[in-house]
Amino acid sequence: MQWKKEKIIITDDIEVEAQAPIIISASRSTDIPTFYSDWFINRWEAGYLKWTNPFNGKPLYVSFKNTRLVVFWTKNPRPMFKYLDYMDKNIPNYYFQYSLNDYDSEGFEAKVASVESRIKTFKELSDRLGKERVVWRF
Repeated sequence: MQWKKEKIIITDDIEVEAQAPIIISASRSTDIPTFYSDWFINRWEAGYLKWTNPFNGKPLYVSFKNTRLVVFWTKNPRPMFKYLDYMDKNIPNYYFQYSLNDYDSEGFEAKVASVESRIKTFKELSDRLGKERVVWRF
């Protein structure tokens, strides 16, 4: 798929070409809400982000100019709770894909909250955003 390209101005008035996707699938390989919520909001306010392609090491810029939907994939959205009011005002549409797998007894994910804690957080987020904006997956 080829995204529309936009010229954007970054630090020191440097102009670069950026992809400008309509949908941002945030965090399929890195849990942005859990570990990088502050970073994401800062980048949203800046209007773009810089990503380094892990396969060729080349930088890629992504502009939020055309973004109409952001999908957050997470096991712990709690660090983003402090930004929900901001997101409601500044991100046209967003929702959370929430993983509720249970590997507590196996110890596979030592840094992930217990499934009971994640269910509680899921309910809080669903109460706040509505069931159509918080989708769980197992």
